[in-house]
Amino acid sequence: MKHIVILGNGISGITAARHIRKRSDHKITIISGESDYFFSRTALMYVYMGHMKWDHLQPYENWFWEKNDLNLVKAWVEKIDFDQKKLRLSSGSPIEYDQLVLATGSIPNKFGWEGQDLPGVQGLVSKQDLIELEENTKFTLKAVIVGGGLIGVELAEMLRTRKIEVTMLVREKEFWHSVLPLEDAKMIAEHIESHGVKILKEIQLEKINPGENGRVQSVTTSTGEEIECELVGLCAGVRPAIEFLKDSELETDKGILVNEFLETNIPDVYAIGDCAQQRKAIGQRKPVEAVWYTGRMMGETIALTLTGNKQKYNPGNWFNSAKFFDVEYQTYGWVWSKPKEYEKHFRWQHTTEPKAITISFNSETELFQGINTYGIRLRHEVIDRWLNEQRKIGYVLANLKEANFDPEFYGRYEKQIFQSFKNNLQQATI
Repeated sequence: MKHIVILGNGISGITAARHIRKRSDHKITIISGESDYFFSRTALMYVYMGHMKWDHLQPYENWFWEKNDLNLVKAWVEKIDFDQKKLRLSSGSPIEYDQLVLATGSIPNKFGWEGQDLPGVQGLVSKQDLIELEENTKFTLKAVIVGGGLIGVELAEMLRTRKIEVTMLVREKEFWHSVLPLEDAKMIAEHIESHGVKILKEIQLEKINPGENGRVQSVTTSTGEEIECELVGLCAGVRPAIEFLKDSELETDKGILVNEFLETNIPDVYAIGDCAQQRKAIGQRKPVEAVWYTGRMMGETIALTLTGNKQKYNPGNWFNSAKFFDVEYQTYGWVWSKPKEYEKHFRWQHTTEPKAITISFNSETELFQGINTYGIRLRHEVIDRWLNEQRKIGYVLANLKEANFDPEFYGRYEKQIFQSFKNNLQQATI
């Protein structure tokens, strides 16, 4: 019987294991040093905020794994002998494999800041990070968050539920302007600030300063300002968790290099999820995508390959979702923060509430290219179909009701959105 070992029990690794089991009776072992069982990483914040208990984060009952003959091993892998197909663990006997799937996830970025390893300085990615945050914030009154992305805003919301004063250092002109168009970024920044978060824009971290007790006491910014704090959240992105593989024969760059079949340079070794880096980027996607949805799709793809149906990884149209405090965010296709030469944006925003849409389309052909929504829910399958059908911007706006997942919203503003488009662009080709 073939033995498949999966290193990592996040969404990528567990999706792979589940789908392999559905299609085969191969022996499957899942190794993780982080937690006993798979948990919903995107819901970590709700445990800290008191909305959920840790057990609520586990999508499957504890009996699920044994019932489906999925062998779980809680240990860290210290070294992999690719020639002998053997993994050396932090505890217990080595484990041999026939095929190995690396799904090791990611860790917070560190850029060599002075004081970045002081007590009270941390990221927010793992279960261990959540435990550390509970300990670090027992007596915290002020916190500084470095970075203005999705993890940063989650941490800000978490800390504000405990009345902790939060300052965010954002190097861009506006919050997450590296991803969001300027007006979208401004609206989201205003919403975040309405929740008591201070955002310092075009400001970077210079160093982290210790107090007499050896813990963080303050940070110094790129302008020389010193900000007092008892906690520093490092949220300036993540990087693949592959340090233990760097000196091996496995080819790596930022992540583990894979081809279109998620194969590494070593036979019978694959990489999926946050730790995988495409040798050739797919379309306009980044070579490394630390996104829940793409991790799940990679897990489904590799399961087909390992059960006799070799598949190329084809993620289709880009999509993602998140939440900025009260504002739900969805994005489909490509809406660049700074429109490209051929790209034009149509934007509509509610007059008093943080609700908006920004639609990207080709300025010459009027082909629909992507959409960002804020405070508005759209049906993924409808938007995905329109992108594949190469619909024009006028068609999309005229038929938004079909994509509407929030009837109350569109019952009031759908016609206004379409009329605004016609008034601003003078045409609406359908």
